[in-house]
Amino acid sequence: MAKILVVEDDRQLSNLIVDWLKGEGHLPEAVVKGTDGLEYLRSFKFDLVILDWDLPGLSGLDVCREFRNEGGKTPILMLTGKTHIDEKAVGLDSGADDYLTKPFHFKELGARLRALLRRPAAVQTSILAAGWLTLDPAAHQVQSHRKDLSLQPKEFALLEFFMRHPNQPFSSEAIIERVWASDTDAAPDTVRIQIMRLRSKIDESGKESMIRTIHRVGYMFVPPADGAD
Repeated sequence: MAKILVVEDDRQLSNLIVDWLKGEGHLPEAVVKGTDGLEYLRSFKFDLVILDWDLPGLSGLDVCREFRNEGGKTPILMLTGKTHIDEKAVGLDSGADDYLTKPFHFKELGARLRALLRRPAAVQTSILAAGWLTLDPAAHQVQSHRKDLSLQPKEFALLEFFMRHPNQPFSSEAIIERVWASDTDAAPDTVRIQIMRLRSKIDESGKESMIRTIHRVGYMFVPPADGAD
């Protein structure tokens, strides 16, 4: 699962991309203006950006340049109707990691996204393990003692986030930023309730919870020291 920002002013195409991304298990958000795209990138954390070249106001090139100049490292896939090699070179020189020419097939889009998502974290598609738990992001499967667990989508996303960041404390607000959509009405109580539900499914009777509550800080995932049984 990846949190992906789609910046595309063609609403029909944007909706198609968003629906396809959801079907692939990702968490997409969409805006139509370059200024909004840049603001989202400044305010929230994303795993990848799908950025149209031709946008009203601030162009995709300008968004890319400004984001990179400010130190932004998020992988960017630029969508463009331009086919001349010199024009594509300009896009890459502006800081884009890859480009895809319109019209495109979603199989090619998927291949490009998978390649880009592997770059910042080679373990992105690896099976995660913590004590008696294993989580397979690609198969969307969680097992406890090699038996399948049934998790709701948000519980799965929350557990995946924690397992990718063990022994790191996060506030409720930071968790919402990384696991929930930025336009959500989720609040700290929402996080607390989801964590309670997740604990009831992954924790072992008589053992301390893997999701620790850190007083006045938030929560931290601590893998069991004794490993899997």
